[in-house]
Amino acid sequence: MAYDEGLAHRLGESLGDLPDLGTKKMFGSLVFMWRGNMLVGVLNSDLIARVGPEAQADALAQPGARVFDFTGRPMNGWVVVDGEAVAEDEALEDWIARCREFVEALPPK
Repeated sequence: MAYDEGLAHRLGESLGDLPDLGTKKMFGSLVFMWRGNMLVGVLNSDLIARVGPEAQADALAQPGARVFDFTGRPMNGWVVVDGEAVAEDEALEDWIARCREFVEALPPK
């Protein structure tokens, strides 16, 4: 299944003012890159969220969140959020803020 273009569009609209923002298609998903670091993405109809290792437990406690194990091995610092859990703009903005907080602290690539 291809990634949800509607969710990708909403992410692009929300992230549009970030400098050094780009996108990359990877493994059937679309990932938004900020200053060369992966920030968020869309896999099927779900949001891929890079929250960082220290915020992962809290992120997993949120509605619709689960471990990101795309390759069969859990990815530390990442969660997948069910698309229905980010159907409302406020929920999507909250996830974007979580991801920006972590990625903003990373050095640019």
